[in-house]
Amino acid sequence: MTSVIKDASSIRVSSVLNRDVKQFGKKYMFDDDVETCWNSDSGLPQYVILDFTEPVHVNELRIKFQGGFVGKDCQVQASNGESEFTHVTDFYPEDINSLQVFKVNDFPKGSTKVKILFAGSTDFFGRITIYKLDLLGGVS
Repeated sequence: MTSVIKDASSIRVSSVLNRDVKQFGKKYMFDDDVETCWNSDSGLPQYVILDFTEPVHVNELRIKFQGGFVGKDCQVQASNGESEFTHVTDFYPEDINSLQVFKVNDFPKGSTKVKILFAGSTDFFGRITIYKLDLLGGVS
């Protein structure tokens, strides 16, 4: 299994804290710098959507939150680009600062979009902070 993040043609997020993309933008989830992160603004749900030019298969989600700003009631969803997102699996992160790994079973073939949905947050205001996000798998 290898990272499919590098194959993403675009990445979108639900929000950025105070719209300050220079300090808290989505790119910081993927830069391998322990000092940088994506911070969402307040409100729920929050999400990350990855678009791919070719279908991908995802076997594993790796994510590192900031404790206190961790997603709750989380889902991996997928789409073939022509239909709505469909539920693939739920995952339940702990409220910790460590890298967490979640298996993704039964990922649908032909998927060109992946959505990581955070329906809740451990933060009272619904903010999410992610230092690292990776999807392992391959091109279908």
